Formats: sequence, C-alpha cells, structure tokens
Amino acid sequence: MAAKGGWIMHAEERDGPGGHVPVMLDRVLEILGPALAAPGAVCVDANLGLGGHAEALLAAHPGLRLIGIDRDPAAIERSTGRLAPYARRATLVRAVSDELPEVLARLGVDEVHGALFDLGVSSPQLDEAARGFAYSYDAPLDMRMDPGQELTAESVVNSYSEGELTRILRDYGEERFAARVARSLVRERAAVPITTTKRLAEIVRAAIPAATRRTGGNPAKRTFQALRIEVNGELIALERALPAALDALAVGGRVVVLSYHSLEDRLAKQVLVARTRDTSPPGLPVPLPAHRPWFRLLTRGAELPDEDELARNPRAASARLRAAERIRERE
Repeated sequence: MAAKGGWIMHAEERDGPGGHVPVMLDRVLEILGPALAAPGAVCVDANLGLGGHAEALLAAHPGLRLIGIDRDPAAIERSTGRLAPYARRATLVRAVSDELPEVLARLGVDEVHGALFDLGVSSPQLDEAARGFAYSYDAPLDMRMDPGQELTAESVVNSYSEGELTRILRDYGEERFAARVARSLVRERAAVPITTTKRLAEIVRAAIPAATRRTGGNPAKRTFQALRIEVNGELIALERALPAALDALAVGGRVVVLSYHSLEDRLAKQVLVARTRDTSPPGLPVPLPAHRPWFRLLTRGAELPDEDELARNPRAASARLRAAERIRERE
C-alpha cells in the first residue's frame, strides 16, 4: 500500500517483467554478497532504475530487505512489477538519492549493510524519445528524470546566460568548445527558441570545428550530458547521497558505485578515498587510533566491464565500478 502522498510503494502493486541487462551484475553480487548474507540485512539501491540489480540481490539473499529509491515515477512503476515476487522484502520509494537520510528515518532504519549507486540515465529514459534525453531522436527538449519538476533542458538552453551555459558545458560536459557552443545557442535562440533535440544537436554540430567533428562520435553528446546533469542536479545529488550512504553503513557493510562518465567516477573516487585515508598528523611513529580509516577500498582503482559483459550489453562500455567496506564502528 502506498504511504502518505504516494511516497512509498510496495512491489505487489504492479505487474510486468523487467527487460534490461543490469551492468556488471556478477561483480556487484560478488562484492555486496558477504555484507548481505545474514538474515535481516538491509540494502539500499539508491538509483533503482528498472530494478535489475535489486531483483538479483533479492534472489541471491532470501533474508534481505531492499529499499529502492528513484525519482522517476516510470522507474518505480516498472520496478514494482519486476520485484512483485519479493514484495514483502522490497520497499520502493520515489525520491532523489540525496534524500536517503530522510528515507531511512521514515522507514525506521538505523543502519544498512549494503548500498548500490548505479548512476546516470537509464535505458528506458534514453529509448523513450519523448523524454528528450537522446540526440538520436527528434523530441521536445526535456531531460527531466522527474517529470514533475519545473526545470527542463529547454528552459536551460533558452534562459541561461551565455556565461552560465559556458560553465555548464565546460564543467558538466567537459566540452573543449564550450564558449563557442554557448555563443551559438544564445545567437540562435534570439531568432527562434530552441525547443527540440534535433535543432539543439544541429546547432552544436555547426559550432564545433569540422576537424574535431570527424572523430569521437556525435559532437552533441557532451552538450546533452551537460544539460542532463544540470537539469537533474545529478552531481549535487551524488555529492550528498554517497557520504550519507557511507554514514549509514554498519561495520562490514559495503557500498558499490557504478559510474558512466569521468565526472561521476572522479567524485566517487574522492569520497571513497577520503574515508579510507589515515588522518594522523604526518611524522608520527605509529598512527593515532582515533585517526584510523573508517573504510577500506575493495577495488584497486576503477574496475571496467570485461569482454563478455560488453558482448552482452554494449551500453556497459563506459561503466566504472568502485567499492568500499566499513571497518570501524560509528562514533
């Protein structure tokens, strides 16, 4: 039954199988497995999507309770059907990942034993043209993961200043020609507002030097990434949600982060490395007990999908996996 305001749904409310291929599933199960083996373990899937990872975790651990979070109502609906066989052990929450502390408090959960962040945009969001995430379709410029929010890619493109657009394209899209693209967008929108993915892609393509357009795929991909991150506040959410998940982990609890571009991976690395570093003052003969690391890394650098994974799921090509385990009790 849904909670007040439709905020929580349980998995028996919808039917319908999933269909996507979860990224690096075997490795996710391997890493989280030891932390979730005990009856009563709790795992948070902070970016539920279609529920593929969640389904596999529930199947692998009969005593597991799973809390799935996603801001996209379509994702909640589809995952509800997919996870129907595990309805008594799966609670799905429509929320942004950085609302994790409030979600756990509302559910009366003091600590968790596993946390999974499968970042980025989901396959249905890319494949449904009307969502406006992909430059391969001509669609309204939307890009909202939560259709109920006000900010859209169209409003960003048509209302942000040239300086703001340059910053977004540079910082979130790592676009070398951010200033050129921003200048073109401002010039073109002065004549006619930019309202479709096709026109946006054409403007970006024309702004990128011809020599650069010959390599590296569609020249609009960096602009689309930047706009999507801005519209959905993705990096801001991750910057808050990942530390919150680490704070909630019990000793022996583990976190896995799957990222799909360098900005996500860099942020995940910074957060995890900070928690696994001894903070004793330099030069001491032995580390101070109070400054020992709270976590240990479970991966050496970022792990990449193997050839078998890429053959099954080409969209996993950009995936990077990092993981850590809590080794000290919370104070």
